[in-house]
Amino acid sequence: MTIKTADVRYSDGTLSCNGFLAQEEASTGKRPGVLVVHEAFGLGEHAMTRARMVAELGYVAFAADLFGDRRQVGPAELQAVIGGLMGDPKVLRRRAKAALTTLTSQPQVDASRLFAIGFCFGGTTVLELAREGCDLLGVVGFHSGLQTAAPAAPGTIKARVLTLIGADDPLIPPEQRTAFEEEMRRAKADWQMVLYGNTAHSFTNPAADGKVMPGVIYNAEADRRSWLAMQSFFEERLSGRS
Repeated sequence: MTIKTADVRYSDGTLSCNGFLAQEEASTGKRPGVLVVHEAFGLGEHAMTRARMVAELGYVAFAADLFGDRRQVGPAELQAVIGGLMGDPKVLRRRAKAALTTLTSQPQVDASRLFAIGFCFGGTTVLELAREGCDLLGVVGFHSGLQTAAPAAPGTIKARVLTLIGADDPLIPPEQRTAFEEEMRRAKADWQMVLYGNTAHSFTNPAADGKVMPGVIYNAEADRRSWLAMQSFFEERLSGRS
């Protein structure tokens, strides 16, 4: 199988973004689309690799660029950049929706069959799309922060929600998981949370070795299991079994 990739320019207001599109070269007809949202440091190789992997499953994948021009955020400025977006959900949601609109504008994409997945901060972002009531079949958050400044109102969430969390993740403590569960119940959402034992944060990223930030460590087994969980979730939604 040959995967064709391309850089795709789009914008959110005055912010110029450079996303990454991946799809099977030989595919014909419209395919389900998957928005892929990067970790806290910006659109880099991890998210682009995941976009390619999604394309290998038969989807059209588009990796968003939330910071513009593929800006890479260093540890010193991380809190300011992420904190600013997390503190203003309207801006974060608008920026994510700009990427989602770019995905749906691709001629190969079936806009009635859409998913969004994200990693770390990207997982938090796709949960914000769900809270916004975006018309998605499902969202999947890998080691995603679960907190929000704008909890979902009852009946707002249309997408099915799957969160995949390390049980030993220091950035997503049990009280944050409990608050998320309560929010999902109040919102009357269809949601799932899977916990992986002996697993910390960023367990899908082979570059995570705990040196930049303690508790940010790759786990090959949790990576494999969570990717299979995502595939099963996609297949269930597309088959209409839920």
